[in-house]
Amino acid sequence: MRFSRSLFRTTARGKTYVSVRGSEGVALVEFAVTLPLLLVLVVGIFDFGGAFNIKQKLNAATREGARFGASSPTSDLTAATPLSVTAIRDLVDSNLQAAGINDCALGGASAASAGTLAWQYTASGGGCPGTLTLTIQRGQLAAATGTGVPGSLEIVCTQVSISYPYQWEFNRVIGLLVSGSAAHGPPLITTTAAVPNMD
Repeated sequence: MRFSRSLFRTTARGKTYVSVRGSEGVALVEFAVTLPLLLVLVVGIFDFGGAFNIKQKLNAATREGARFGASSPTSDLTAATPLSVTAIRDLVDSNLQAAGINDCALGGASAASAGTLAWQYTASGGGCPGTLTLTIQRGQLAAATGTGVPGSLEIVCTQVSISYPYQWEFNRVIGLLVSGSAAHGPPLITTTAAVPNMD
């Protein structure tokens, strides 16, 4: 919008203000109303695109971890924290770092039992906005499917799951426009992959 000099007025106290009339005033009001909506739309597009990109990278990391775990021997699973489970964690961690995702210091996390043949790592270091959770199940049962396979047949799989805290920029923008409307804490992006064990 272009203002001519005639639109600027000076009061007796020396203050200058803009005098808008007619279509110029309507255009200014329209701009003031549409700017926040446009801002929300643009930030939303970038934010959801970023979340989708991270989801794809997490999918790749869990698939690689599940494939590696499925090909690893199960002879060490009686240990408190089996070496094969630690190796899966290390592989997932290196894939996250290679993809440019904050691993929340997953490499230094200790395993906790999450049930029979299941271990869980939680990490929240390295400037992470929340807590990353990696769950590795070496004895996950899954129903076998396919032509000629009985419906009651189950196979043993290695399942790798990640819950990743994602910091939405969208929440900050909504919080600026409508106070108190932003969600508290980062939401989690979760993904799971399972591959049948080789042995």
